[in-house]
Amino acid sequence: MEQNQQMTRWRLILGAQTQDKFCDMGMGSLSPEEFLMDNALGAIYGGSEEQEFSSRGAGRGPSSPHISKWLGDLRSLFDPEMVTVVQQDAIERKGLKQLLLEPELLENLEPDLNMASTLLMLKDQIPKKSKESARKFIQKIVEAINKKMESQIQRAVVAALNKRAHSPLPAASAIDFKYTISRNLRNYNQDLKTIIPERVYFFDRSTRVNRWNVILDIDQSGSMGESIIYSSIMACILASMGAVSTHVVAFDTQIMDLTDLCQDPVDLLFGFQMGGGTDIAKSLAYCRNFVESPTKTLFFLISDLMEGGNRGGLLNHLKEMKESGVTVIVLLAVADGGRPYYDETTAKHISAMGIPCFACAPDKLPELLERALKKQDLTEFAKQMKKDKK
Repeated sequence: MEQNQQMTRWRLILGAQTQDKFCDMGMGSLSPEEFLMDNALGAIYGGSEEQEFSSRGAGRGPSSPHISKWLGDLRSLFDPEMVTVVQQDAIERKGLKQLLLEPELLENLEPDLNMASTLLMLKDQIPKKSKESARKFIQKIVEAINKKMESQIQRAVVAALNKRAHSPLPAASAIDFKYTISRNLRNYNQDLKTIIPERVYFFDRSTRVNRWNVILDIDQSGSMGESIIYSSIMACILASMGAVSTHVVAFDTQIMDLTDLCQDPVDLLFGFQMGGGTDIAKSLAYCRNFVESPTKTLFFLISDLMEGGNRGGLLNHLKEMKESGVTVIVLLAVADGGRPYYDETTAKHISAMGIPCFACAPDKLPELLERALKKQDLTEFAKQMKKDKK
């Protein structure tokens, strides 16, 4: 039985053209479910069936029942991770961009970051009838990421900015353990071998204390899809907090101030104009207008550093910002679940100025924020991120 299952798996991997050979080796017939799996995979990875999928599915708009059935089969036969891989291959190998342009097809797609990036690049081509479905598709992804990131980022900011401000209002999650222990050391009980505190200190939840200015300068060239999604969600979380003021700037060769869209991550995402060239130096000059108190300013440049403008100007702006007291961090573009890609020469020049320049996994963003707001040295953190990418 186990041998037959292994043969069936290999038969599904190698395709319908190998059916006779596997039968000669003693493999039984495919079950109805396995037959559906074979057809679904063959439509993308098969030989002669490639043309059949294209001719019956591509370019037919809403009258594409073959694609709709294929999407339905994928979702019922495979786990979500597998579905997202095959969907993306369908777009890349078959050019089936109408998957993202028809409302009934959008509703059947399994949301993932690659698909969302492609959709954002095509947003100006989305017909009016599909715009609401496109928003819902993006919203699913935003909600999933926001659910993971929101509480951690808010906790990181509160912990960093309110370290010395204490509140009389009790809340277990807000206990300042280090300060409470230090103030109650004299109350150590020898018999119980523990400290019995006379008073427990809590972090002050007043977010108006120690206000910081966070600026996100985001490259919106076509290769920045995943980075833009995570950056937008982080920006909106920060914008909702009174402890920091947040500015969001998008750039290619032109500059767009998207700060007013920070109330809704989906609105912010659809505000980006994916594609075009890159003039980083120009955007840096613009962002410097938002720096009022350098020592209370945290500046993120989020880019692949593929400068099409003045590289010398780019480096000079970053150097001058750092020397003025601004905390400057360069987050490199990520794709394929976190793989960094960037101009290595420019990154080396930036790192040589003492400015951390690295790709940061999305789940590490809250820790990065807390360290930066506490003005901790990010060198070791950056080294660890680079090590994790290898």
